[in-house]
Amino acid sequence: MKRREFLRNAAIVAASSGIATDVMAAGKFLPADENAKSTGEEKKAESLIDSEPVLQNYAATSMGIAFSVTDWANGYVIYGERPDLSDGKKVWCGGYRMTAMDNEVIHVRLTGLKPYTLYYYKVGADRIEYKDGYHIRIIGNEEKPKIYSFRTAGKEAKAHFCVINDTHASWKAIIPTINKVMELQPRCVIWNGDACNTEETIEAQKRIFFKPEINRQDFAANIPYLFCPGNHDNRGLANRHLERIWMYRQPEERQARDWDLGRNFAVRMGDIALIGLDTGEDKLDTNPKFCKLFVSEPYRVAQQAWLRDALKQSEIASAPYLVAFCHIPLYDPRPDVNPGDLYPADVNDKYKGNFAEWQRTCGKLWGPLLEEAGCQLLITAHQHVYRIDTPNEEHKWMQIVGGGPNMTGKDVGHFPTVIDGEVKDGKLIITIHNIYTGRVCGTVTFSKRRV
Repeated sequence: MKRREFLRNAAIVAASSGIATDVMAAGKFLPADENAKSTGEEKKAESLIDSEPVLQNYAATSMGIAFSVTDWANGYVIYGERPDLSDGKKVWCGGYRMTAMDNEVIHVRLTGLKPYTLYYYKVGADRIEYKDGYHIRIIGNEEKPKIYSFRTAGKEAKAHFCVINDTHASWKAIIPTINKVMELQPRCVIWNGDACNTEETIEAQKRIFFKPEINRQDFAANIPYLFCPGNHDNRGLANRHLERIWMYRQPEERQARDWDLGRNFAVRMGDIALIGLDTGEDKLDTNPKFCKLFVSEPYRVAQQAWLRDALKQSEIASAPYLVAFCHIPLYDPRPDVNPGDLYPADVNDKYKGNFAEWQRTCGKLWGPLLEEAGCQLLITAHQHVYRIDTPNEEHKWMQIVGGGPNMTGKDVGHFPTVIDGEVKDGKLIITIHNIYTGRVCGTVTFSKRRV
């Protein structure tokens, strides 16, 4: 199944499943049919926390923890360094001024953590009955007994990551993909875009990130994730506010200039520096198809300034290995593949397709900086075909393109991948797992760069 055929069929399945369209009210998504939710005593009887926690935004001194709720709730995390949490501290959702009471997803930011430290945690929430600003009361508490754990990043951390991509809510592909990740037990996972299709409701988003149809519902409860959005993660009413599901990086990790760059990351993991970039939409802002709803071009330019500074950070510049991640490839060896800068509407007789198979604009903006910094590897996605592009005269870094969700085995290269990177005996070893066959389909070894 080709990329376009898969996405079209996925849209048909989503439509046939009866997913309701959300409406925007007071800056917040609300279910189109409020009567669909139980009320009164029935609602109180429903479990308040209905998902495992999801660790988001892996970093050295902070961690994001999110979980799904079924009613208005004021959520919290209790964390500490002792397995029994006898030293536990309670942190409420939200930041200064007021908590982030929510009836869909609770986000808790843990800050001031120590690098490369093992922490234990559990989650809880107060059920809130809210009538108006003066009529509020707690009508119950739910604190999950299970204790989870995570390790923060840092120079001393174990250098081991995995990359998944283009899962597109395809459970047939996601189940073995997550099983492979759980088998490999990396210190973090980079979800390299297109986790979604075109999501119109928060419930649909929660089904992907918090309540997926897989046997390992705890897939992100002990292994933190980093998220590089794909073009599909921007499409749909709900996806326009994906931060309600997948929080931005912590505010203290961004300069005022970079406030809107909440998806970029620069993280030191042992001997590896991990750099995350967001290629945005795969169609030009001028393409009439999306009615000027996207402004990806200035977003990409802003990331150039962020990247320049991020690569100069001491913990990044001194890392023996530099690996970057983004959804849309920054290079393609095929001369007729659409480069994504064909004004005004992505069409030119020289190129096939009407959307960016690769991002020449991002390549020009970010490529020289990655080159100058000595980046050895760029891991991308988007094309649904596994491929390795070796270094050439234009760039010294290697590019690995992860596969897509196809589980038929009919087309060469069309299969899901888990890209595993680990430093062993002073070498960075990249192993690409073919999830369809269950076999290794490629291995690449890197030596330390000069720093």
